[in-house]
Amino acid sequence: MERKGWKYCILWRKSSMSMSGILKSSPIITRHPNNPVLTASDVPYKPALVFNAGVTKYEGQYVMMFRNDYGDIENETLLPIHTTNLGLAYSQDGIHWNVQDKPCFGMESEEIIRTYDPRLTVIDGRCYVCFAVDTKHGVRGGVAVTDDFSSFEVLSMSAPDNRNMVLFPERIGGKYIRLERPFPVYGKGGKDSFDIWISDSPDLKYWGNTELLLGLEQVPYANDKLGPAAPPIKTSKGWLTLFHAVDIDPSRGRNGWEPYWKKRYSAGIMLLDLDNPYKIIGMCQEPLLAPEVSYETDGGFRNDVIFPGGMILEDDGEVKIYYGAADTVECLATAHVDDLIQLCLNK
Repeated sequence: MERKGWKYCILWRKSSMSMSGILKSSPIITRHPNNPVLTASDVPYKPALVFNAGVTKYEGQYVMMFRNDYGDIENETLLPIHTTNLGLAYSQDGIHWNVQDKPCFGMESEEIIRTYDPRLTVIDGRCYVCFAVDTKHGVRGGVAVTDDFSSFEVLSMSAPDNRNMVLFPERIGGKYIRLERPFPVYGKGGKDSFDIWISDSPDLKYWGNTELLLGLEQVPYANDKLGPAAPPIKTSKGWLTLFHAVDIDPSRGRNGWEPYWKKRYSAGIMLLDLDNPYKIIGMCQEPLLAPEVSYETDGGFRNDVIFPGGMILEDDGEVKIYYGAADTVECLATAHVDDLIQLCLNK
């Protein structure tokens, strides 16, 4: 992988090290005053949790596909994971959402346990969905396409274990490009230590030319894993690209419904070369968005979680960033595209 054009700060750590320090969001980020913009109470078929949505603009309106998990909110218990499904909502302003009356997509077979964590990308007028699938033989990542959000054609499924896939919104050098996050526990000594990889495809079905894009050791505020977040957006300076960065502290006690939750998820940002997205131009050395406010840090299934799944560049330069908070609700933050680019290019 070519890494010319910016200075890397390489910090080697063991995944078991303590990271109990306070992380702060960048001052260029503004959380929307209506947050959370979508909660379980907005959904007519009564999930317990609504989060990790993919969001895009398609045919003149905003479209959100979101993850639903079911359970008993008062007693803080979830039903078995096979009850997870994906919902659909539309919006005219990207803030107020009209939720459809039933889930929109899922895969069913003897092998498949659940489908979750969608990401949406419009390419050449069609909407593509990247998603994760838990199976009886490992976690797989899939790519599907839809024109109406009622029928979906599954184009490809990865081998285990891989997920968090996102597509670039156009072909580059004649190839489709995706970011992904395999998780080689065996090859990493039996512990989390996951990185962001990049692949290309001639047809969205067969993927190859896979290379490491960003290693865990290159992100100062992570010691557990990295993964792609929202699909990249195109700017004059490069592909603006979000990722999630995870730190773990063994001294943390229970921090949410899930017993012994010891992790914290933040959002990072980097800039990739327009013509060669295998090349990183720059990366902010601090989090873009870190869990700080109550709906991100308290009362959730997994507190202290920021998980972006959608990023939209508006005509006036505003960037809308949609993210799951505390694995419980869906939220919105904004920033100006020029400020985001400058964050990446400051060395």
